[in-house]
Amino acid sequence: MPSVRSAGILLYRRAADEGLQVWIAHMGGPYWAGKDDRAWSIPKGIVDDADGDDELRTARREFLEEIGTPSPEVPHEKLGEFRQSSGKTVIVFTAEADFSPAAVVSNTFSLEWPPRSGRLQDFPEIDDARWFPLETARDKVVAGQVAVLDALLARIAGERV
Repeated sequence: MPSVRSAGILLYRRAADEGLQVWIAHMGGPYWAGKDDRAWSIPKGIVDDADGDDELRTARREFLEEIGTPSPEVPHEKLGEFRQSSGKTVIVFTAEADFSPAAVVSNTFSLEWPPRSGRLQDFPEIDDARWFPLETARDKVVAGQVAVLDALLARIAGERV
């Protein structure tokens, strides 16, 4: 059975006062409530090969669904493919943009909550998203995505050569 593939977008900007910043999102739902470190992620979602999903199209669709605003209309470049401890592969695209949505409005998912209560509740997939300095983001993103930040930093360092 092929592994699950997700595609997402990591926006970045160069802030004069804080250096390199990345746009990441706090995962919603009761499991992530009250957690901060290792509870953030790039906006991403499953690539549906059966529907002929293009990876960048998937990443842009998921960004819109999870943030409530389209990813900026700037060039997006493939940063790489990153295998997660779950076995999932995350295909990451990156773009430099000064992105400032008026609000973060995510799609929702249903979950029986509390467990075994028989009651379904809706929760946002993402309950917050914002800019963080790269070094702060290293502590915030789930462990499997630290390599994404490292790859972004290496790419930007390569631009200066």
